[in-house]
Amino acid sequence: MGNCDCDPLALTTAVNTLAVAIAGQLDDEDLELAAAVLTQLGDTLATISVQRDRCAGGREEEE
Repeated sequence: MGNCDCDPLALTTAVNTLAVAIAGQLDDEDLELAAAVLTQLGDTLATISVQRDRCAGGREEEE
């Protein structure tokens, strides 16, 4: 995932295509649950990323 040469439009297209494929396989109730779980996953990953950055910044300041 470290490849920064990726086209951002291609990434959004891929995410949209994945969402449509998933939605096509789930009923409304399961789709709502999947959306809630994936939202929580995204929020948790963002929290971890911020915490890593803050912890790494604290170590650099101590050195």
